[in-house]
Amino acid sequence: MTWFQNILFALVQGVSELFPVSSVAHGVLTPWFFGWDLSPVFLKEHFLPYVVMLHLGTCLALLLYFLEDWKRIASSLWNKDGKRELLLVVAGTVPPAVLGFAFEKSLRRIFASVTSAAVFLIVNGVLLFVGERLKARGSKRLEDLSMPQALTVGFFQSLALIPGFSRSGASMVGGFLFGLTHEEAVRYSMLLATPIIMGATILEAPKLLAADVGDLLSQSLAGGAVAGAAAFASVWLMIRWFRRHEVNAMWPFSLYCLALGSVVLLSRAL
Repeated sequence: MTWFQNILFALVQGVSELFPVSSVAHGVLTPWFFGWDLSPVFLKEHFLPYVVMLHLGTCLALLLYFLEDWKRIASSLWNKDGKRELLLVVAGTVPPAVLGFAFEKSLRRIFASVTSAAVFLIVNGVLLFVGERLKARGSKRLEDLSMPQALTVGFFQSLALIPGFSRSGASMVGGFLFGLTHEEAVRYSMLLATPIIMGATILEAPKLLAADVGDLLSQSLAGGAVAGAAAFASVWLMIRWFRRHEVNAMWPFSLYCLALGSVVLLSRAL
């Protein structure tokens, strides 16, 4: 991977990781779209650890943006303030963590192709559209969720194990269905994403550190910084968008997924 490819891929990864448009699908489609001839050894042995290092940048951006929330949640280990939010985050994290550990590699291997990514990107667009249409106007805050509801949101988040489904989009739709406001659904989605991304980084980063492949480590660190900056800007924009649009806030993301997936499938068919 060249430095130009690295920076461009990191920008796409940082934006698509938090916007509800599936970073995994974009990770599959970006090299295809630009016609990159990436080394089979890199793709087989080092691509996943490389992407995880980009996720580390995203994780740090989320921690920084929601620092006050995490301080309050961390303080709940010693007092009751924020303890309910901690339990809700734990409940929503368990399903994707367990299912991801058991099935992620096999699901990625089966579905990580350009065609399948495009198909599931279209399905993701439908999910975003239908999820918002089926809900009533949300009025609940995060602490109003029950534990079974938080677990269900976690199962929604698990859809992201299939390339094409968005982790943030699926968990936001789950939050909508249980009456969260758009802004609270986004906040809960971002809080749930942080431990998942951090856990993946802890598991995969040692593989990259142990790899002796030219300047891959330096590229990964630079890419992580770019992805982190893009992610911070993305969550800033998204929070403001959802705060101002309590109705129909999902339609631009739904339309984008439907259009991109359809264009890719059409180009593959021609």
